[in-house]
Amino acid sequence: MTSISLGDTLPNIELHATGDQTIQLSELAGEKLVLYFYPKDSTPGCTQEGLDFSENYLKFKRSQCLILGVSRDTLAKHEKFKEKQEFKFNLLSDPDEILCTVFDVIKMKNMYGKQVRGIERSTFLFNADGTLAQEWRKVKVKGHVDDVLAAVKTL
Repeated sequence: MTSISLGDTLPNIELHATGDQTIQLSELAGEKLVLYFYPKDSTPGCTQEGLDFSENYLKFKRSQCLILGVSRDTLAKHEKFKEKQEFKFNLLSDPDEILCTVFDVIKMKNMYGKQVRGIERSTFLFNADGTLAQEWRKVKVKGHVDDVLAAVKTL
């Protein structure tokens, strides 16, 4: 499977999501979509990023834009994370790295002096027709959601 590039359409991949849902990504065309990948539930940067998206949820919604967060964590961990932080959007569980592979977000990272495989914080913005319009890789959390929201408003 090749990785996704600007101009490509939403992949035909189905994943389990919070709220006891199964989401078929290719069926989300019709609304703009922010798909953001983060390393791990309940860690400081990932929590802040989720809180930033949640805080701006209504602004995204007014722009007819869905938000979905993705990590390799289990659905049970996602449910606890979403509930504790009161996120207003759903989280997708990708333990088999199917979606992570398509978006080429699994990278070798240094953690406490050891090389480990993990998700490189990345965000992807799709037009309402399901086409990848913009991507952000190696994301720094501070100010990122503002950048994404500004891009959504230009679509």
